[in-house]
Amino acid sequence: MGLDFSAVIPRMGMFLAGARYTLMASVMAIFFGTILGTIIGVLRVAPLRPVKAAAACYIYVIRGTPVLIQLFFIYFGLPAVGINLSALASGVTGLSLNAGGYVGEIVRGGIEAIPAGQWEAGKVLGMSYAKSMRHIVLPQAMRNMLPAFGNEFVTLIKESSLLSTLAIAELTMVGQQVRSVTYASFETFIIVGAIYLLMTSVTGLGVRYIEKRWSVV
Repeated sequence: MGLDFSAVIPRMGMFLAGARYTLMASVMAIFFGTILGTIIGVLRVAPLRPVKAAAACYIYVIRGTPVLIQLFFIYFGLPAVGINLSALASGVTGLSLNAGGYVGEIVRGGIEAIPAGQWEAGKVLGMSYAKSMRHIVLPQAMRNMLPAFGNEFVTLIKESSLLSTLAIAELTMVGQQVRSVTYASFETFIIVGAIYLLMTSVTGLGVRYIEKRWSVV
């Protein structure tokens, strides 16, 4: 039996609306996750042992537990202690915290890859540890980390499909709704998969473009 998209194509507006929701949640999570991860990564190599231990513990917990459980903990668990967040806020918070753990490890690796001579150059110029990190080490590390950042961003867009478990009307949830009405499961999720592929491909191309631009600066 051949494919029949006749029942699905008229609902492309729903798919596009879901894709917009997916992109909105993903961009917010990427933004906050990158900020959090950069802070965690910097703390991970800080000269203070308690600070390093706390950052390492955060990364260990985040990387060692499923994203879905983290989302459930925020959305279903936090209300038990009086913290009530909307589904979208819970989803973005969960994805941001998760991304922060992975970005933190990327940042740590990028910083540790910078030659020790760069730190010495900062000392010669009379810079403090914080100033050397901000003005010398971190800018160089960011260039080296860009490919890993790109991979994490692509992964985050795909992981946003888990927001459907919180009844958020993102792309996967919309796909489930269309399937339940049209019974065209195969055709529905071909379209959903194609849209995800488009979004991740554009993200990957964007990261590679930035990487090439930085390489010639």
